[in-house]
Amino acid sequence: MSNQFINLTVENLMQEHLCCIIRSKKPHPGVEAKRSWLSERLKEGHVFRKLDTKGAVFIEYAPLETAWVPVEGENYLYIYCLWVAGEFKGKGYGRQLMEYCLANAKAREKAGVCMLGAKTQKAWLSGQAFAEKYGFETVDTTPDGYRLLALSFDGTKPRFAQSAKRLEITGQELTIYYSPQCPYIHQSVALVRKTCQEMQAPYTLIPVDTLEKAKTLPGAFNNWAVFYQGKFATVNLLDAAALKRFLKKGGYGVSAK
Repeated sequence: MSNQFINLTVENLMQEHLCCIIRSKKPHPGVEAKRSWLSERLKEGHVFRKLDTKGAVFIEYAPLETAWVPVEGENYLYIYCLWVAGEFKGKGYGRQLMEYCLANAKAREKAGVCMLGAKTQKAWLSGQAFAEKYGFETVDTTPDGYRLLALSFDGTKPRFAQSAKRLEITGQELTIYYSPQCPYIHQSVALVRKTCQEMQAPYTLIPVDTLEKAKTLPGAFNNWAVFYQGKFATVNLLDAAALKRFLKKGGYGVSAK
């Protein structure tokens, strides 16, 4: 195992492992969609830094102005994900990745660094208690308990876009906004289609395929956002059991297997 970190570039993107626990000898649709998305984002100053190994040890962040989230601010970096999993935990990799990001922000003369958090820690969100050790603090909230954490270098603060606090849409069916940023999105979308069809429940899948769409979403978003019965529900990816619980609240598939 290497103890060296590398940054993805346009030149090495096609050869490097993308640090998720998807294992496939054949091209994986979710991973390839991620590569395609990254090929454009890297040109915008997006950073994907990973341990030089086939494991989940990485940080991913971008200039806030081009980050695909409904968050606004001037001259900040936004951390999408800081993930150290499995056998790699407890070896200081998370600390090294966070410190690299903070040093990079200062070198780029950024005003600070921010990330999504929640009143109660959510799956698929980076550990906010870890970030708070570095001085990150809550600078904005949504009515349903999501937090914007920031470490400011100059006293300025980022904020949620006003749309992110709306938390409502007109449609009542299960509605999911998604981007190709996470390799798991492809299989999650397939699961939603399959389960909703089995339970004969209406659903709407909305690809977030432009920065403008991402910046004006009606709720918190970190590449996935779920609405049901007109209300924002979660940024968590859904497994089959969680999805069926949502749908049964609406009276669908009570007798479904």
